[in-house]
Amino acid sequence: MTHSTVFERSAPAPAAVREALSQVRPAAFWLEDVDGARVDHPALTGTVEADLVVVGGGYAGLWTALRALEREPGRSVVVLEGRRVAWAASGRNGGFCEASLTHGEENGQRRWPEELATLDRLGLQNLDDIEATVARYAWDCDFERTGTLSVAVEPHQVAWLAEGDEPGARTLDRDAVRAEIDSPTYLGGRWDERTTALVHPARLGLELARTVTDLGARLFERSVVRALETDGDRVVVRTDLGQVRARHAVLATNVFPSLLRRNRLMTVPVYDHALMTEPLTGEQLASIGWTHRQGVADLANQFHYYRLSHDDRILFGGYDAIYHYGARMRAGHDHRPATHERLASHFLTTFPQLEGVRFTHGWGGAIDTCTRFCAFFGTARAGRVAYASGFTGLGVGATRFAADVMLDLLGGEETERTALRMVRERPLPFPPEPVAAIGVGLTKWSLDRADHRGGQRNLLLRTLDALGLGFDS
Repeated sequence: MTHSTVFERSAPAPAAVREALSQVRPAAFWLEDVDGARVDHPALTGTVEADLVVVGGGYAGLWTALRALEREPGRSVVVLEGRRVAWAASGRNGGFCEASLTHGEENGQRRWPEELATLDRLGLQNLDDIEATVARYAWDCDFERTGTLSVAVEPHQVAWLAEGDEPGARTLDRDAVRAEIDSPTYLGGRWDERTTALVHPARLGLELARTVTDLGARLFERSVVRALETDGDRVVVRTDLGQVRARHAVLATNVFPSLLRRNRLMTVPVYDHALMTEPLTGEQLASIGWTHRQGVADLANQFHYYRLSHDDRILFGGYDAIYHYGARMRAGHDHRPATHERLASHFLTTFPQLEGVRFTHGWGGAIDTCTRFCAFFGTARAGRVAYASGFTGLGVGATRFAADVMLDLLGGEETERTALRMVRERPLPFPPEPVAAIGVGLTKWSLDRADHRGGQRNLLLRTLDALGLGFDS
């Protein structure tokens, strides 16, 4: 039996949504917030020799450069970025830095049950190491290890709260969860205090870049890589104006088309969108509580995530996952008024006491989605090239783990990381068009239908679950 969700049953008046969006700008708040703090790096010209060349100036590439220099001080490292440091997914995400390497407990249990305890331990250690790195280099990135509050907003989701068995997590009933954050949509919650930190994502990217250059790396911006070649024992990476010749290369291009043909169908770009409010007044903030500043996510298939910023704005994102036919990536896809209207409506349903608060920024960004929901790894060109991709929206923390995996692989090291089946296996690729678009469309419809049917998954979703395939909202 089909029923409406709380966001349909309690939708605000259209006039309230229009007012909330009346001053929104199509811009990513985080990137705009650091615009004056950026350091310009030159474009690559001529030929440069290096021990390691990293393609991509987002989290995965910058963590790889940092870990390479920490593991072997004095190593010659070059980082190439096609635009500006952290301008893509690394500067547009919600800033949830999570311990999970498997996109959550359920996904890990379904795919690698015998390794889950190890993966959980390594993921938590990875987050601990990120926190230690922030302190060691005095990074100004608003790092707050406040945890995540998972909230049930439909009756069938309440039972799911008890299924989480993360160490240190607390299950909260309706009154207890509303004492933490006061939303009439909340029916219960689970607060995991250890496994999530919040960060300013763009500042994290800039601080990574600052540190790797302080440690001796050479970073080039506006240097789009056009070709990856081998020449004897060297890897050659070519841009429009120059080239890098190196012993090893790391490909950290994530959502962008891979330089390796074998990986072209391994990911598809899925656009996620978010809104940011104006700073809340003390009275407005008191009306919802939120004194512990947790990150929040609801338990729907099409879920929302939200958090407070350093200046007490609320970022509210998720729900829609937009795939464009042909896996097209365009700047125009970053702004989608229909999705922003839906998010604004859902925000006012979540926090009706905040009616009158306006959004200042609305933006989108492409996520490198793969069929197993978490990163995959590998090598090419006789072991001289390593890659990681497919983080599916959970890469803020997992990219550091990926950096160590790639460096292990390039060094030919047998480590606890490289022995993991999760690391050794590759996901199934997405089919070519038009099958990809049809499959994504049917899966999104099925996820929405499940949210309207008490969480019941139809035959398509159950089949995808059995095959280890999926499409995440």
